Amino acid sequence: MLTMNCELLDLRALIAVSDGRSFHRAAQQLNLSQPALSRRIQKLEQVIGTRLIERSTRSVRLTPAGQQVVPLIRRVLDEIDGSLVGLMAQGERQAGRITLASVPSATVRFLPQVLQRFAEDYRNTRVRILDRSASECAEAVRTGEAEFGLSLPVAVDSDLSYTPLHDDPYGLICRKDDPLATMPDVSWADLVGKRLVTIHRASGNRTTLEAGLAAAGITLTWFYEVTRLTSALALVDAGLGPSVLPRLACEGPEARDLVWRPLGEPVIARTIGLLKRPAAPISPAAARLVTLLTAAWATA
Repeated sequence: MLTMNCELLDLRALIAVSDGRSFHRAAQQLNLSQPALSRRIQKLEQVIGTRLIERSTRSVRLTPAGQQVVPLIRRVLDEIDGSLVGLMAQGERQAGRITLASVPSATVRFLPQVLQRFAEDYRNTRVRILDRSASECAEAVRTGEAEFGLSLPVAVDSDLSYTPLHDDPYGLICRKDDPLATMPDVSWADLVGKRLVTIHRASGNRTTLEAGLAAAGITLTWFYEVTRLTSALALVDAGLGPSVLPRLACEGPEARDLVWRPLGEPVIARTIGLLKRPAAPISPAAARLVTLLTAAWATA
């Protein structure tokens, strides 16, 4: 069996001489001395078993054998270079870590399937998710702790940009045995006077809801107040009363035994959007994750 005992630089040397028609230019291109370049050409000719270059004091040209060999070598080098570039790009895609900040209800609905799709291209990229309130998400993005955030609208300043992605309507959440669960249609008027569970006033969810109710002249009785959405669902499940929560907040396992019902006019909704720092471009991996998330929200 014939063994090709040559190096890649030997092959590149022949291509450089063929393209430049000059040992001087080829040596400069490859950062070699002319004697070193000549030795590589001679070595390749010995391996192939015939002369490939005809060299005179005025010109350099390929022999008939060289004219046959050069296209083959060029194709081999193109394949090698293309494969190496692909591997390098793949390695870059699959390494590192992304940190994002998100309000918890946004992670439940979309992130699991989006992360599965993301892992097909970035298998070794670790993803760290900061489950935080809207104000905490904004702070994490502002300080650089997170590359981007999924959050409610915040007071946007010169450090942050906000792109709306999805309108998430508020609705009734109650137990299956609650009379409200079987009504053909539920209106805000049906909730007036009932002992309701709610989120504390500092929450962005509560702020958005209260603003919508005030604009419509609706007053509800918030009897139990908790800090987190999951706690509100737990109280509803325990039979302490229904609540009014965004739809996405009621799609997790904590609400599997509860019923979410849309509420008629006025329709009150919160907005989930993308928080970024315009002055700090995100990584290619993070950009890909943002693209997948944006597509997922668009089809919701």
